[in-house]
Amino acid sequence: MTTPRIEIDLCKIRQNTRFLVDRLASHGISVTGVTKAVCGDPAVAHAMLESGVSQLADARVANVKRMRCAGIICPISMIRSPLLSEIDQIIETCETSYNTEIDVIAELSAVALRNGEVHGVILMIEMGDMRDGIMPEDLERIATLVMKMPGVALKGIGANFACLGNIAPNADAMDVVTTLAYEIEGACGPFLETVSGGSSANLPWALDLPTKGRINELRLGEAILLGTDPVSGEQIDGLHTDAFTLVVEVIETKFKTRPFPLRLIDPALLALRLVQDSSSKSRSVLAVGLQDTNVGGLSFPTDITFVGATSDHTVTETSKCALQVGAEIRCQLNYGALMRAMNATDVEKVFVSETTWNGAVIEPDRVHPTVI
Repeated sequence: MTTPRIEIDLCKIRQNTRFLVDRLASHGISVTGVTKAVCGDPAVAHAMLESGVSQLADARVANVKRMRCAGIICPISMIRSPLLSEIDQIIETCETSYNTEIDVIAELSAVALRNGEVHGVILMIEMGDMRDGIMPEDLERIATLVMKMPGVALKGIGANFACLGNIAPNADAMDVVTTLAYEIEGACGPFLETVSGGSSANLPWALDLPTKGRINELRLGEAILLGTDPVSGEQIDGLHTDAFTLVVEVIETKFKTRPFPLRLIDPALLALRLVQDSSSKSRSVLAVGLQDTNVGGLSFPTDITFVGATSDHTVTETSKCALQVGAEIRCQLNYGALMRAMNATDVEKVFVSETTWNGAVIEPDRVHPTVI
């Protein structure tokens, strides 16, 4: 097999999904599977669907189109605020979108009406993450305006935590979301179908407390794919953390000392050298770099130490046996490393478990060729 490659274990993705779906169902919370980290890979999307997620969500129109071209017909939500330049495509491919701007919703209304559609709108609330969202004091006014627009339907409200601010939600914050849901229903009339509490960062809260107020949906990506808590980075009990493995190849191994003396203008700069002598350790170069993934988000085997990376190379050291040229090194990835690697055209995607959907073999799609 070629390297670098990502080996994807669909069985572990299914098991993670089913575990979370079952645990959250006991609290009255459904799971929306978020596919943006895998660029809308159809096989991963199918694995989520057959394990119980109620629908899918993504942040890129290209990813949604990829899933639609692969024959996925379930409801898909656009979880990034729609671009005005993509409204037509969003109406065509997504049943629902998460919104913060009334001008964007007005355009969704116009395009949906022109196409004879009714597009679902979920209003995102600013709850302290300071990224995107309607201020709580403006929510009722925006909701009232949406209710008057033809071509769109107010489906619910949503919150977001631990993306920009990295602050995890707590019970008080989630109680505010519940209160806002009741206030919107009182002011606007219709029952809110969806009260989306947040993402994988909400799991400690969701799995701990017995009552969840009006929260009835979570948008889960990292927890399903990597089995980790986005805030702490720690493994979530009961989940696999190795559904994705990046395999990279060693292209050089040497014991290196500096070949000639360095002459620095300021001797004090000697203490700041980024690359230190390594005559007592074996230094290896791996054929993967910043163009392929977020190298800082990789976890190497315990006897291998990360030194640094450039666009096409990653340098490691080991004080044990020298790595052989041609050897494959298996690394785990955090969320940022996974996203970049799945986007990289030179990183092959290989499924290491069966890829079937309702008994049929899933064919690789043509947007991002996939090795089965």
